[in-house]
Amino acid sequence: MGQLTGWSMLRDPAADRHVPGDSRRRNLGALLRRVHLGGPVSRVGLADWLGVNRSTVMALTAELAAAGLVREMPASASGRAGRPSFVVRPESEAVHVLAFDIAVDRLVAARVGLGGAVSARLEAERPRAGADLDSVVSVLAGFGRELHRDAPPGSVCVGVGASYCGMIRPGDGMVRFGPDMGWVDQAFGAELARRLDLGLPVLVGNEAHLGAMAEHQRGAGVGAQNLIYLHGDVGVGGGIIVGGDLLDGDGGYGSEVGHMVVNPDRGRPCGCGSRGCLEAEVGERALLDEAGRPADHRGRDAVRAVVTAAGRGDAAAREALGRIGDWLGIGVANLVNLFNPGVVIFGGTLREVFPAAAPQVRRRITANVLPVSRDEARLTVSALGYDATLIGAADLAFSPLLADPLRAPTRTPTPR
Repeated sequence: MGQLTGWSMLRDPAADRHVPGDSRRRNLGALLRRVHLGGPVSRVGLADWLGVNRSTVMALTAELAAAGLVREMPASASGRAGRPSFVVRPESEAVHVLAFDIAVDRLVAARVGLGGAVSARLEAERPRAGADLDSVVSVLAGFGRELHRDAPPGSVCVGVGASYCGMIRPGDGMVRFGPDMGWVDQAFGAELARRLDLGLPVLVGNEAHLGAMAEHQRGAGVGAQNLIYLHGDVGVGGGIIVGGDLLDGDGGYGSEVGHMVVNPDRGRPCGCGSRGCLEAEVGERALLDEAGRPADHRGRDAVRAVVTAAGRGDAAAREALGRIGDWLGIGVANLVNLFNPGVVIFGGTLREVFPAAAPQVRRRITANVLPVSRDEARLTVSALGYDATLIGAADLAFSPLLADPLRAPTRTPTPR
């Protein structure tokens, strides 16, 4: 990726050339955020991006370096005379977070360094056995303690973030509703923080919201100010970015596009209690049923098998993807008409399904979307793949540090 291309939306509008007091704090946060999301960048590039002079950037980077957050290194020799150019890099080995991704049928934990690189990960299957707070937290806490214990000597954990497949109450990580597993008002964030015992809160977000932010900041949506991210798992989650910001609704429960009703009269029953929701018509079970797969076939591998079979000419699989693609196209057409996005990104299992169902999706868009919006929207798959939600959780964990880098990272206690 280029050093500055696509990152202008990250600049703090309050930045100024004098950088006193709070402005200095904001510039430190903006600079660290730029390095965290965009990777190594020269001092000259940072000065141009922030709109400050080079001496100011030198002072800012020196302060961040003293806090152990970035490192300045001479750029590769260019053969030119004069002072060497310096490149600012995130201290990926020394500063990390713990990130968790809780899907319907799997649990993932990772240690993620500043800059977004996953340095270690652990995974386990999650049985589809109903409300399972205690078992989920037990597995994740064990993973988290192991990842923390095995971190490089001197590395500091500065946050914990989690992506959950349900509706999350902002502020305390309460899962208000997780229809696929029957979770209602489960104190997930607080319980995981207690079991981890790291002295850090666990910040929790909806998986599609976090996936949307990750794709917006690091993936297929970089540079797009308006985008829609559709995340396929058992159902369909949604994340919508408007003007560079997440559309999260009055209570934090917005963008539930999977529960947009597309087939009210003859629709399949949905886990939310309604019928004909988008996720009921295009989700995992709908595809597998349409393709004639047995009830015990499920998960990513089963979805991928249908797509593979269709590619080999299997008639039932091809017809199933055609029907799923038609309903998916209706949903996307509605969203494009409503939000006029620059890009629609298909993630999770929809990253597998969309390429095979694209003709039907595009046919619906051609037939049902206003031309002025239709011509603007680009359809693509996730650049971050199945890690989009995990990376989103990591960036959520880093968010307090990026907002205020002057809070020096403190060493967390070693778990017992």
